[in-house]
Amino acid sequence: MTFPQFVFKNVVRNKRTYAAYFFSSAFSVLIFFVYALFIFHPDIKEGVTAGLAVQMMIAAEFIMYVFSFLFVLYSVSTFLKTRKKEFGILMMHGMTRHQLNVMVFLENMLIGIGAIIVGIGLGLITGKLFLMVGANMIGIEQLPFYFSGKALALTICAFLVLFFIISLFTTFLVRSNKLIDLFQAGQKPKKEPKVSILLSILSAILLIVSYCLAATATPYTLIFLMLPVIAMTIVGTYFFYTQLSVFFVKLLIKNRIFFWKKTNLLTVSNLAYRIKDNARMFFMVTIVSTVAFCAVGTLASTKVFTEQTQMEYPAEVSYLAKNEDPVHKQNLGQIKNELKERGLTYTSNEVPIKVVKVAKAISKYPYPAEQLEVISFSNYQAISESAGYDFKEKSLVGNETLSLRQSTIENLSEDRYVLEQDGIEVKPMELSEHVVFPFQLVQDTGIIVSDELYEKLKPERVEIYTGFYTDEIGKTNGLIGNLAEEGFAFATEEDPFAIVVRGTIHEKTVSMYQMMFFVALLIGAVFFLAAGSFLYFRLYADLEYDARQYLTIQKVGLTDGELSQIVTRQLALLFFVPIIVAFVHSGFAFMALQSFFQVSIATEVIQVLIVFLIAQVIYFVLIRQRYLRNLKKSMI
Repeated sequence: MTFPQFVFKNVVRNKRTYAAYFFSSAFSVLIFFVYALFIFHPDIKEGVTAGLAVQMMIAAEFIMYVFSFLFVLYSVSTFLKTRKKEFGILMMHGMTRHQLNVMVFLENMLIGIGAIIVGIGLGLITGKLFLMVGANMIGIEQLPFYFSGKALALTICAFLVLFFIISLFTTFLVRSNKLIDLFQAGQKPKKEPKVSILLSILSAILLIVSYCLAATATPYTLIFLMLPVIAMTIVGTYFFYTQLSVFFVKLLIKNRIFFWKKTNLLTVSNLAYRIKDNARMFFMVTIVSTVAFCAVGTLASTKVFTEQTQMEYPAEVSYLAKNEDPVHKQNLGQIKNELKERGLTYTSNEVPIKVVKVAKAISKYPYPAEQLEVISFSNYQAISESAGYDFKEKSLVGNETLSLRQSTIENLSEDRYVLEQDGIEVKPMELSEHVVFPFQLVQDTGIIVSDELYEKLKPERVEIYTGFYTDEIGKTNGLIGNLAEEGFAFATEEDPFAIVVRGTIHEKTVSMYQMMFFVALLIGAVFFLAAGSFLYFRLYADLEYDARQYLTIQKVGLTDGELSQIVTRQLALLFFVPIIVAFVHSGFAFMALQSFFQVSIATEVIQVLIVFLIAQVIYFVLIRQRYLRNLKKSMI
């Protein structure tokens, strides 16, 4: 037998252990190749949406490549630890240190090249399907299958470099231990896991504080809290597995009524060792799963984004005339004609907006508004009712004012203004309940005043807002494209008007989120599959040790039914503790995200988490059945 044949048989002989690693790597190659097909497809490079899709897929390629590097590195290092006894036997029979390094290098390269071939092969088979689904989600015409040599070359070169570097690096991980240490690897009794009460308390504090901050976050505080909360959650999770969870298990052991009940003695006594041994794996699975859940759950809420768009843009078409230029009559006529051509029934409302000068502003911001855009309360009520809002706000009297809400997530400002006219002081006491103007139209500070005060104000100029209202949001996509190609247009010196078309903005928003969902779904699938692979690695790394342990216990009367019960409980903890912790992390992350939406995203998020849970249960059932079969074989 030649040396390359020996290496090949080594890989085949360990196929059970390498299976999850191989298929996870192949799946990563598959998704990387599919993204590359999109990036280099000649029909996808035109248009803003398609351009954004390409940029996102390039970012996804980078994220996936970095993650694949870490995943492969961790997997290989895990395999090397489980093969110390095998290395000892080979060295005892004369294998040199150099030959051992070459063997490990060739084995990793063989698996890597196989994963590249399988991944690209699956990509070629399923490429057309991915292109069809991706084009539909991005909102462009169906893409024909296009074999890209650049995509193929990029995928092969990227993963060959990845596997080569890691294979080269892993040769340094093979230490020349003494033969006795290599032979006794996995047979030495495990030391009792130690726990620090201080670090356990620190873990609890970090997680509780991060959860509280996430639950109470607002759109403005979340920007500043995001990084500290993520950091505290990561550190808290690590100490949760290495310290706090072991501390809880030791408390269970001290509870004699629970500990001595049936097979709890065997299950719980081994639990502290399993958690401590698998702490880093639990930590990685939890963090990777949390990222996957958050990415997919957030972007699955397309329906919510639709409702949010309707709240942010109450009128189907909004038009603001900045002066009395004759072009406004022409533009409004075009809007009406195009609405009629599309067979849309609509109502329109026209209200004046007075622009008044500010003499003095008291603000915490460095550049307060120099002018205010003012509408009367009665006009605010009229356009609110035209937009279909259930209007219940109390009328304003005297100098009472409201701050004009420009977004569903806007908070009340504490600014105060003194107008040039008669030194009138304006301090909005509350924020208006409804958004009536898109933020693209009212770019200065807008306020609502009583009808009485509105009549007294002498404006610098008067702008006219015209809103066209209809319930058929999707049918105005592309309306007046010559004036608002992207769905909106800001006023300029040459064009003294601003326009917002809700249908166009809605279509682009939905397309963007669907595209992000498509990208996140594939990355999330890679992350979730990798998390399952981590569990598989760890499980089979301990198979020999578990077989010896259970064989010893079986000699004193452990039945097959009790063995299955103990193994099922321990596997359930191994599989579901990281997922449950990831669910909790994701739940608080979604609570923070909810502050950006006036519409609840709970339903969509729960649906995504249920799908992930079902996938984990199926994976658990399959692995449990296979693991029990292999365990019982090893005990014979």
